Amino acid sequence: MPRHFRAKTVNRIIDANINRAKEGLRVCEEITRFILESHSLTAELKGVRHKIDTLLKALPASRYLVRERSSLSDVGRDIYAGELKRKSCRDIFFANIQRVKESIRVLEEFTKLTNIRTAVAFKRLRYTLYEIEKKIIGRLSSSSCRR
Repeated sequence: MPRHFRAKTVNRIIDANINRAKEGLRVCEEITRFILESHSLTAELKGVRHKIDTLLKALPASRYLVRERSSLSDVGRDIYAGELKRKSCRDIFFANIQRVKESIRVLEEFTKLTNIRTAVAFKRLRYTLYEIEKKIIGRLSSSSCRR
């Protein structure tokens, strides 16, 4: 694979996963803010979201990420494996926190190609998220926000 093509592909992967992680975090924040009404949990999730922004700035190609984006031709755009089946806010939380953890893992792996310190920071962030998730799950009931 040519180096230019590889860099472009890595940038697309990083861009997609930053967006996915931040979107999922925002959904989880709304649950802790409006359903659990927890200032501290909301602040922790917001802190993770802002940490992603900080880590993004440390990447050498951060200014090229949006340029490499090709949302309209993304082959994963119309795959909905289970996304349309939610019965409660707990289901929404579980789906989104999983999405965030997976995205941060992808970011950890692909930033190893460009900035090892950033990769290590994403790993730490993933473990931080595991602890935040545990606190939230302890507070979310299965009947939260049922249809």
